[in-house]
Amino acid sequence: MKMTVCSVLIVLVALVVPAGAQMPTGELLEAKKATAAVILAHGRAEGPDSHVVGPLRRAITREAGLSTLSLQMPVLAAQNYLAYAAVFPDAYKTLQAAIDYLANEKGIKRIYVMGYSMGARMTTSFLASRENPAVVGYIGVGVLEGGGDLLDANSNIRKLKIPVIDIYADATPLDLSSAQNRKTLAGNQYKQVRLSGANHSFRGHEDAMCEVVVAWLKEREAKP
Repeated sequence: MKMTVCSVLIVLVALVVPAGAQMPTGELLEAKKATAAVILAHGRAEGPDSHVVGPLRRAITREAGLSTLSLQMPVLAAQNYLAYAAVFPDAYKTLQAAIDYLANEKGIKRIYVMGYSMGARMTTSFLASRENPAVVGYIGVGVLEGGGDLLDANSNIRKLKIPVIDIYADATPLDLSSAQNRKTLAGNQYKQVRLSGANHSFRGHEDAMCEVVVAWLKEREAKP
């Protein structure tokens, strides 16, 4: 089959032009002229607009002026949370795709990551596994210990080298004990906030949770 010079050039151009970064499955809210964004990861068997992440993504965009990308993280039918270790590689790919999309397609300069419950296990594990994850801060809500390698968010969070705000409930025993075992991390880069009376779902305490996160983000964004 004969090929003209023009058709050869078209083939070459198609080979060398890179495809744009694709947005992973999730819910995107864009704030006008935003140069910073928050990636959010939901809890086990939930979705990108479920409790905790749903109220947070709207409050962050509306009140802090940051864009948000709330992701659909891997979901399993298994009741045992330990089974989720098998899908952490998929979670890592989703998180990296979100970072690439915001940086390359949306012009975002500063990216924060937020994780709730299983989302906190996934996000802390992802960040702990990378030398330079291109993330400037971490928001943990309902961070839980236990589960061994990968799943133990307490172990993962100790490896982070970025500013962290850690919001925890005190009406669920595992949440409280997990938070108490992280208290030694408190310092300039790590802040714990206790929501009294909240259980692991944080239902009924969404406003207080959002206020804490929005205030922390505004403080971080005000720094040079």
